[in-house]
Amino acid sequence: MRTLHGVPASTGVARGPWVRIATAAAPAGGRIAPDAVDAEIARLAEARDAAAAELSALAASVAEAGRPTEGEIFEAQAAMALDPALHDAATDAIRAGNDGIAAIRIAGESVAELLRSLGDELLAARAADVLDVAERIAAGLAGVDRTVSLDRSAIVVAEDIPPSLAAGLPRDRLLGLALESGSATSHAAILARAFGIPAVVGVAGLLDATNGSVPSGGELIVDGDSGEVVFDPDDATSDRLEGRRAAAADAAREALAEAGLESVTRDGVAVTLLANIGTPAEAERAVALGATGVGLFRTEFLFVERSTPPSEDEQTAANRAVVEAFAPGPVTIRLLDVGGDKPIPYLPIPPEANPFLGVRALRLAPERPDVFVTQIRAAMRAAAPSADRALGPVKVMAPMVADATDVAILLDLAERARESLMADGLAHGDVQLGVMLEIPAAVLVAETYLGDLRFASLGTNDLLQYAMAADRGNAALERYRDSLHPALLRLIATAAEATGRAGVELSVCGEMAGDPAAALALVGLGVHVLSMASSSLAPVRRAIRANEAAALHEAAVDALGSSTAMEVRARFSGLLPGARSG
Repeated sequence: MRTLHGVPASTGVARGPWVRIATAAAPAGGRIAPDAVDAEIARLAEARDAAAAELSALAASVAEAGRPTEGEIFEAQAAMALDPALHDAATDAIRAGNDGIAAIRIAGESVAELLRSLGDELLAARAADVLDVAERIAAGLAGVDRTVSLDRSAIVVAEDIPPSLAAGLPRDRLLGLALESGSATSHAAILARAFGIPAVVGVAGLLDATNGSVPSGGELIVDGDSGEVVFDPDDATSDRLEGRRAAAADAAREALAEAGLESVTRDGVAVTLLANIGTPAEAERAVALGATGVGLFRTEFLFVERSTPPSEDEQTAANRAVVEAFAPGPVTIRLLDVGGDKPIPYLPIPPEANPFLGVRALRLAPERPDVFVTQIRAAMRAAAPSADRALGPVKVMAPMVADATDVAILLDLAERARESLMADGLAHGDVQLGVMLEIPAAVLVAETYLGDLRFASLGTNDLLQYAMAADRGNAALERYRDSLHPALLRLIATAAEATGRAGVELSVCGEMAGDPAAALALVGLGVHVLSMASSSLAPVRRAIRANEAAALHEAAVDALGSSTAMEVRARFSGLLPGARSG
């Protein structure tokens, strides 16, 4: 028996024989003569168009299999194949003497390296998509078939799997997935989750464990919850992981069965549970698990992996897909949140010593108002009334707001968007404007601007980081990162009091809302709208239903006077259903 560990990417436990797969690669590129440049550029264009057509067909196939939102992954790849910037970079490489195969790889690697360098896991994961598209074009130039078959039920082992290959594997034979590289935010991982296939990624030593060139082997267990990958398990390990598999299956069934239950305390206080999503593809699972709307729709996915901003029509389509998926529930669209730590080619931001305290998010608006006006226009167009169904309210939320001056900028952008839509004669609807409370100053002076807004949402991840002066990515500062720290609770209490006096809705969209113990503290502080990752909906709902709001309020008031996060966490962890029954 040999046990390796990786990053959990898709829940569940898979058990069966393993098969190692790899796509057929196009040969290494070469050099061409100057008089062959024009012909090679024409060949590149032909292969580019063919790749885009293949990816569009794959998108249609995935959509027809009942996964239209996952199909959008490949529509995005098709657009990537046709991206003028990628094609121009490859054309320049051809003019420098490279053949088409070498040129498209040079161009693809250049874009991928940029994405990897941004220090953001989600953006870095998209590098695999760029390389997948480049290899598809290279294969077309070389006449290489990249199709991989799976002739029996097995767990697939690989260095990495491009999303287009993952989508093409027969799902009735794919038991699980183990990858030596990759990340939990890669599109291969997203597809695995969408189709309910257990997966572990980032498994160091995985290929060595498969004995070099041997293409298949004995039994393998993949635990997508713990990240364990076990070759030839002994009886004790088999029994243990089988128990985990059964427990995970029971928990998944229970979560779906409870999705329709009201999130209401024992003394009748209702708490609205919403979902945080990063793409329209995540909507289906969130709805199935009982989310009644979206408290945070991150829009950054629309802006990365490209050399020009997304069109207004493209943004409108993405927004509308989410609005319709959650109708008649609310959808909160967050405006673009990028800065010096994750720059975008067409939004050049000078390097900053501390980009988290620099020009980012709404602070970019004075220099690039067009980006934000277009985003707001797209949100307003997505809110246009529908003749055949009742849509929920559409909200627009600005990140990195510090004071009333920032709010004035948001109001001006919205007015410009509304006036321009009317001038253009485009159908649109009203949107509710709000802010993300993630800077302590915004909480402390909230009463100076709340009268101009409809809602506010606490971004507790950054609010804690700024309040504690503790970089959320620095492992050495772990003790400062518990969201139940009394300092953060006092800021939340201040925000609840200010929004209550102003008659403005307050929600939480940071990770704190998805922590069952912390969620109880939030309810106790008077926050009754919580937005979280879909996987947190069931445990948070159970915690709320097991408690009385009056008791939670009493515990929260006491917590404000506590000296450590540990004290507070112990108090609220003791109120969780498991702790009570134990």
